[in-house]
Amino acid sequence: MEAPSSENSVQALGLGMQVRTGEGPLVILDDINFCIAAGSSVALLGASGSGKTTLLGLLAGLDRPSAGRVLVHGRDLEALDEDGRAQLRAENIGFVFQNFQLLHGLTAQENVMLPLELAGVEHPRAQAAEFLARVGLERRLGHYPNQLSGGEQQRCAIARAFAARPTVLIADEPTGNLDAQTGARIIELLFELNRAQGATLIMATHDEALAGHCRERLLLQAGRLV
Repeated sequence: MEAPSSENSVQALGLGMQVRTGEGPLVILDDINFCIAAGSSVALLGASGSGKTTLLGLLAGLDRPSAGRVLVHGRDLEALDEDGRAQLRAENIGFVFQNFQLLHGLTAQENVMLPLELAGVEHPRAQAAEFLARVGLERRLGHYPNQLSGGEQQRCAIARAFAARPTVLIADEPTGNLDAQTGARIIELLFELNRAQGATLIMATHDEALAGHCRERLLLQAGRLV
């Protein structure tokens, strides 16, 4: 990985995560260190249970580490309160969750509009429709999540992450619930954003086709980088 500099998009410094159990502390991540250059693309690989999803949540400021720090564009997430981390996410980070995290009371279009409205983007409805069309959901604008298939919900979640044009896009298995044709389209979109907007991509994946497009790879084994 790149040495720390002002050009880094995301840095993990001595990052650790553990939880307490009835049998004592369970270490999920241990002394994770890396720097990702702005505009780069990184595949995060590892077996199930290796800590990939936990690491992504820490990088996005969704969770707080037990040890160490995360810096996003030089800003220390630990120095921010919850409102500050939320604002940083709204301005910089798009996140594609493995379990979609769509709001079931909102239509597909309204789910994509929500982060746009929070960011004060002009014409959020039109932009939401544009990004849903780019993932093949132009005929599903008014459908609610429970009216969409699993693959359609994944595409809606990806459109929501794309729409705010983040500087850092974090994705947890973004093609895991998609057929090969749709998955190929999503891969194309991911790297189109990376090229056109200089967005940094960090993706946990088991998809070798997706990992093969990335400039770098991180391998997690039992909570440690190897």
